[in-house]
Amino acid sequence: MYSLILKTRFMNVKSVFGIILTLIGLVGLVYGGIDFTKGGVSQASFVYIILGGIFFFSGISLIRGTKA
Repeated sequence: MYSLILKTRFMNVKSVFGIILTLIGLVGLVYGGIDFTKGGVSQASFVYIILGGIFFFSGISLIRGTKA
């Protein structure tokens, strides 16, 4: 019984962490895209886009990997 409660709580933490990673990644992608289109330093824009993509796709895979 206790292990079931602990397992359910751990799955909820993983889902919340996945949502947070996805949102951070989405913000990074949007910020990098806006900076790139406004003519900012292209190297910095690509760093934001790459890091945003990494956070976004890792968050999505973490959400998909947890079974509710």
